[in-house]
Amino acid sequence: MKTQGGFLITRIKQVGGRVFEHILNEKNIDAFNGSQGRILYVLWQKNGVPINELSKETGLATTTLTSMLDRMEAANLIYRDRGDKDRRKIRIFLTEEAKGLEQEYNSVTEEISEIYYKGFSKEEIEQFEKYLERVLKNVEEIL
Repeated sequence: MKTQGGFLITRIKQVGGRVFEHILNEKNIDAFNGSQGRILYVLWQKNGVPINELSKETGLATTTLTSMLDRMEAANLIYRDRGDKDRRKIRIFLTEEAKGLEQEYNSVTEEISEIYYKGFSKEEIEQFEKYLERVLKNVEEIL
């Protein structure tokens, strides 16, 4: 049996990213882009995250993440703190400015969720997300 799940997930990610950027433009939100939004989302859930954990949570390679964090720091969205205990472990924190953007981000994600799940029942959404969590668990086991 030929399957297309991986291909479809990749296409949804690509097209969904463009839709996300389109919604940001429509709402005149220019404080962050879609990729930066993923980083902000993780930090809104748990502020003060080490770079390696942020990499795992966002799915971004550490090298990519480092350059994005440089731009976000220059834009006053995040700051890095080496702390006192382990000077090698850099933690990423949100600035007050970035904390104030969470509501704007949520409005974009609500809109994109409506697009993604148009025509789905609540039960279908729950089942679909359970399947996606299983696929994610399967691929994470490899790393």
